[in-house]
Amino acid sequence: ALACLPIGLPLGLVVALAARSRKRLPRAWATTFSTVFRGLPELLTLLIIYYGCQIAAQKILAAMGYQGEFLINTFLAAMIAFSLVFAAFSSEIWLAAFKTLPKGQLEACSALGLSKRTGFFKVLLPQLTRIALPGLSNNWLSLLKDTSLVSTISLVDLMRQTNLAVSVTKEPMFFYGVACLGYLLFAAISGRVFAFIERRSNRHLQGARA
Repeated sequence: ALACLPIGLPLGLVVALAARSRKRLPRAWATTFSTVFRGLPELLTLLIIYYGCQIAAQKILAAMGYQGEFLINTFLAAMIAFSLVFAAFSSEIWLAAFKTLPKGQLEACSALGLSKRTGFFKVLLPQLTRIALPGLSNNWLSLLKDTSLVSTISLVDLMRQTNLAVSVTKEPMFFYGVACLGYLLFAAISGRVFAFIERRSNRHLQGARA
């Protein structure tokens, strides 16, 4: 799940920016991307990425004369699949955050002599991040739970280890209970981390109220 954040968060922001573009092509791409990856079940996305990429790569290599077997790394497939899903859902959070910002901030930055790039990263992005944090926190928890699906492509994770333990010991209640505690622990730690980040991002507002 952590490996998906560096890809999913920026990609979600790119999709949101494309959705706000005045050009038709970027808007169409953003709409298609968001609709597809929010509409497909996460398990189906994972299986399509894992098996689909292998089949496509195998056919391309065969056309080039390579007859060997091509296998995609299971971790890489899971990371790509869940990053795309996370990006699709986070793009909606970024879009909602954009709508809450006062209009004309980029123009104000330009009037102060700042470039659009500097104005976005120094002025708009910090505000967007602060506004989007609660929604991104919920998306992160969903991503954390979705990672249990990676056992379907034989990637070793908590659920796969739990299923193996259950099959050997025939003690499902104990091991599934331990798995529940593990996921709840991850969720609790994540909640504390996001709460800390929110407090840090809102500290200037608290100072202004004081």
